Amino acid sequence: MRTPSNKHAATHPGSGFIPRVGTVVFGRIVLNTARRFAYPFAPALSRGLDVPLAAVTAAIGVNQATGILGLVFGPLSDRLGYRLMMLVGMSMLIIGMFAAGILPMYATVLAALFLSGLAKNIFDAALQAYVGEQVPFTKRGMVIGLLELAWAGSTLIGIPVMGVVIDRLGWHAPFLVLGGTGVLGLIGIAIVIPADRPRRDREGGPEFWALWRTLARSRPALGALGFALFLSLANDTLFVVYGAWLEGAFGLGIVALGASTSVIGVAELFGEIITVWLADRLGLKRMILLGAFLTAACNALLPFFGVSLPLALCGLFILFVCYEFTFVSGMSLSTELLPDARATMMSGLFAAAGTGRFIGAWTGGYIWTAGGITATAATATIASLAAVIALAWGLRGWQPNMSETP
Repeated sequence: MRTPSNKHAATHPGSGFIPRVGTVVFGRIVLNTARRFAYPFAPALSRGLDVPLAAVTAAIGVNQATGILGLVFGPLSDRLGYRLMMLVGMSMLIIGMFAAGILPMYATVLAALFLSGLAKNIFDAALQAYVGEQVPFTKRGMVIGLLELAWAGSTLIGIPVMGVVIDRLGWHAPFLVLGGTGVLGLIGIAIVIPADRPRRDREGGPEFWALWRTLARSRPALGALGFALFLSLANDTLFVVYGAWLEGAFGLGIVALGASTSVIGVAELFGEIITVWLADRLGLKRMILLGAFLTAACNALLPFFGVSLPLALCGLFILFVCYEFTFVSGMSLSTELLPDARATMMSGLFAAAGTGRFIGAWTGGYIWTAGGITATAATATIASLAAVIALAWGLRGWQPNMSETP
């Protein structure tokens, strides 16, 4: 990342590049951990709050639904400035986490999970837009891939740490820890990330609804939304039942199932590293289409990997590697689809992905009950191919305007 006035630094990152990336990755690990830690520790939260498990899972559902509200903040980011909205998102997280930690009751936990989801959607859309404006398109995949290491980091570092915190200090302690680390992230971003000028100051700024009309009239943007929706649907259709598959097929217990989650975390890390290393070299468009085809193939072959536990875990590992580098590359390319409304585009992309995850999670259990891993894999394969078709339609004839890229 660079300052707006230093184009040479964009091509050759200077001494400030690593601190800026490190600061943002730290902040996003906090955000991602806050969003994800309730999943594995839902029973502990249920016992601590003295509420049914269904009440905790409902709160998690509220967390996921915030992607729709994120649509409101995309145009605001485009008008008010991306760094400002990153700070707003981090502030929301801090308020929610401290509220639940200081007043540990169901209402405050519900509010904390709501604010953590909303904070992540606001922060991520503004961050991706900021990168799109500050980093040349030829290096976009590398930088986005580096920033996405925070997603794997939340699985491999954040959630295990939260487990230790709960074991040593109680179920409500993670909220205080995340609030405190959120303050560190907020201070770091305020100090390290250069401010950007609001678009309304630079160009008069398009109106709120004009930004959404711009997206709705853009075939590349609509193709990317379809890609995000179908690929996320494919992923969550499997994700919500892979534990049931491993448990039923191989008799895994809770501890072993928990260990299998680390396989997915490592796969996410590998996918992000592949994006950093290969996406810009191969070209983002080719990278995404190749990855989506590989994701579809992995889904189709998954039932055949069910003959043994090592093969099943290997199949899941390869599948999540392919999914991760495909989606991260898709985010990188999407930052250039609407150069005048980058945050609007990214908030739309995250909302589409959230919708796909919701549909996949909601229908995945029914599909599994009806046809087991075969039906689940077939549905995920079809959805992955639909993602390929949507993106190919949207990007037909599209090329980045390199003359206007930073």
